[in-house]
Amino acid sequence: MIIVMKSHAPKEHIEHIIRELSAQKLKPVPLYGTERTVIAVIGDERNLDINHLRALPSVSNVMPVLKPYKLAARETKQEDTIIEIKGVKIGGTELSIMAGPCSVESQEQMSLTARAVSKSGAKILRGGAFKPRTTPYSFQGHEEKGLKMIRKAADENNMLVITEVMDASQIDVILKYADILQVGARNMQNFTLLKKLGKIKKPVMLKRGLCATLKEFLLAAEYILAGGNQQVILCERGIRTYEDDMRNTLSIGAVARIKELSHLPLIVDPSHATGMASLVSPVALAAVAAGANGLMIEVHPNPTTALTDGDQSITPEAFENMMAKLNLVAVAVGKELPNKKL
Repeated sequence: MIIVMKSHAPKEHIEHIIRELSAQKLKPVPLYGTERTVIAVIGDERNLDINHLRALPSVSNVMPVLKPYKLAARETKQEDTIIEIKGVKIGGTELSIMAGPCSVESQEQMSLTARAVSKSGAKILRGGAFKPRTTPYSFQGHEEKGLKMIRKAADENNMLVITEVMDASQIDVILKYADILQVGARNMQNFTLLKKLGKIKKPVMLKRGLCATLKEFLLAAEYILAGGNQQVILCERGIRTYEDDMRNTLSIGAVARIKELSHLPLIVDPSHATGMASLVSPVALAAVAAGANGLMIEVHPNPTTALTDGDQSITPEAFENMMAKLNLVAVAVGKELPNKKL
């Protein structure tokens, strides 16, 4: 159930409803919009008197939510959620570009990459310090040492940092360095981790699982939202199918459908979706045309020497060319790219 408040409802009216619902052992979650507030009600609603709720001061309407993901659903919140971090907005008309290598390898590598992608318009630096690998013998990341490297490179170029958290035990150390915590595809249904991330005060980007349906994807996001963290970003990175020519299969239809189903910002990762550097740019253009709010791109100064994912990493030059093409698509669909650095 959601309770839709009237435009610019007084704070005391909202708080009164929250207290009344809490007294009935329900969990009210207020979602604050630019003009009106919506209160999502979580719990057993069978004993609620809907007519009584509708009669409360400043209540506009009381409606059931049919989707199982109450907080992530566009039924609950019609307007798009926009997350702002240090002046950078994710989810609005300006595309959010996250770029950087798969793994943090060295300070020189991170500084070179950050400088290059920042000049082309990226505002968020990506790079893994804790790496989930299929084989235990592959490079696992530099951990806190790597976090220090990416933070330094980002600060030198006035960028935000996004990096992956693999386990709840890593949250505290990553919070010291990152602006956005990323949950990888393999951990999409790590519910213990998701619950912990629901308690933090920083944004979380959740990647779609390798074989997850859209419903499962949005229900995973619901775990974070239900924990109290409303700063959730979705990331579509393709799923496994019978097709084996590319690393995964990214459905452009899924991009458009997610935007219909949810108000949360949506980022697309064409690097992991295709696993091929040559396909990153065309898939990125298609994703933005389909409605994505931004992109996550793997960029490495020398992909042939990359410790991880060199095949799908593009060079800084290729990234610059992609951004030039992206500007044309962005204008066509009512979006805009961040300003380049001069």
